[in-house]
Amino acid sequence: MKLKIIGSSSKGNCYILETPTGSLLLDAGVPFKEIQKGLNFNLFNVRGALITHEHMDHAKSVKELTKFGVNTFLSKGTADKLGIESHRLGVVRAGEQFPITRDFTVLPFRTEHDCAEPLGYLIQYWPTGEKLLFATDTYYIRNRFRDLNYILVECNYCRDILEENIEAGRIPESLKNRLIESHFSLDNVKDFLQANDLTKVRKIVLIHLSDGNSDAFRMVRGIRELTGKDVEVAEPGKVIELEMCPF
Repeated sequence: MKLKIIGSSSKGNCYILETPTGSLLLDAGVPFKEIQKGLNFNLFNVRGALITHEHMDHAKSVKELTKFGVNTFLSKGTADKLGIESHRLGVVRAGEQFPITRDFTVLPFRTEHDCAEPLGYLIQYWPTGEKLLFATDTYYIRNRFRDLNYILVECNYCRDILEENIEAGRIPESLKNRLIESHFSLDNVKDFLQANDLTKVRKIVLIHLSDGNSDAFRMVRGIRELTGKDVEVAEPGKVIELEMCPF
């Protein structure tokens, strides 16, 4: 499998999970033309799209996806907030597993964010059994997982850098609680990873880094030292190989 990064910041988030049998979109918070370009203007092999919540940096192109025939899955709260009606929308619930064609099995789970009904997704690629966890825009994940192979997880900010920016007046104090209660810090990511079985994990991809409150080098180093796993930061245009022996 391959992970193509279309966008991974507050400006827009979208990832394409490419497999030998079809692709899956993870969020759609960039202009539709960028998604088309990332797919080489071929939507035929797109099996579906998973949307985490209604904020535009994650859901900007949902309407266009449905118009172009892409089955798009999201929570009822997210669907209601977006106000889009289409037979291509599939409303899903946390804890209720569902299939996407014969390629993927998806288990939604609750996340914590300042929006209606945010979700993360545990994705299994059916032909090989590979499991990928996708979680963004959350400050806590109550679920615990095992047998994961790949983890795409938000690592938005470093607490000390945020505090320094607030003290220097670069960020209003009023935004502090919103960040802390909406996004994963480096420390939160570490706590989450330590609470899960990482035995079979081969790759951890850090996503949605803050432009001014993060340190990519420090984050990668910290997670790598903690887990002993291969760690990368998602950057627009990057293609990350997701390889699991013997596949």
